[in-house]
Amino acid sequence: MTAIETRFRYEGADGAGLAGFVWRDPEAAPRGVLQLAHGAGEHAGRYFGPLAPVLAAGWIIYTADHRGHGQTSGMTHLGDFGPGGAPAAVDDMAILSRRARSENPGLPLVLMGHSMGAMFAQAYILDHSDLIDALVLSGTAGPGPRMKGGPNSVYANPRTAYDWLSRDEAEVDRYIADPFCGIQFTPESAASFAALREREATPEALAAVKPGLPTYVFVGDEDPINQNLERLTPLIDAYRTAGLDVTLKVYAGGRHEMLNETNRDEVVADLAAWLEGQTTR
Repeated sequence: MTAIETRFRYEGADGAGLAGFVWRDPEAAPRGVLQLAHGAGEHAGRYFGPLAPVLAAGWIIYTADHRGHGQTSGMTHLGDFGPGGAPAAVDDMAILSRRARSENPGLPLVLMGHSMGAMFAQAYILDHSDLIDALVLSGTAGPGPRMKGGPNSVYANPRTAYDWLSRDEAEVDRYIADPFCGIQFTPESAASFAALREREATPEALAAVKPGLPTYVFVGDEDPINQNLERLTPLIDAYRTAGLDVTLKVYAGGRHEMLNETNRDEVVADLAAWLEGQTTR
């Protein structure tokens, strides 16, 4: 792979500094821009390798470490969104979208969110869908009560506290060894995220979303976050009723991080194929 990374600093509306990244393959003709929003207790850098085929296909990726995460946290404020809470992190995404647009005129812009990033993306489209051309959600679910006992409780005799992430033990171990990984929130940030996460996709709220927004959702059917798809199906139904053009891909046996699963090559190939379809609309 010949992809390269460019790092930059940008500011939220409140002046908070954020660590931003642009990844591109200089040997590939640009096809579009993919803006990535990572999950809780991780950072953007974990996606550089898994998304290599997407970069090779000509997609330029803009991403950032959210407030309280990765290089934005500087290891001193992990799990702390700051005074603006989770809504400020969503606003940061809109600022990054505008930057990606201005630096890549004429290219389609697709927003992709995983897990917490997917919850941010669900909130984002209620206010900012005019900034993007399509949406991708990974490891996601709709509003509703969280699993009692935590996501790892569904597995008998788990090897680690993060078995729920992937069937690939090496990927789980890599996550545990990463100093920027491990879900930890301050009480204030946890409450802020919970409030945003429970923002319902009502018909009234979804009426503001760009009509026909192409939306690709991919999940594993053994991801405890979606609870056997019971917490995902109502979201998909609400999006379709609102007129979003939803494609749902469910992988049998897959856990939470499908980009790091044992069938990751299939998952990324499917994602790349769907993205390619967005360049011909």
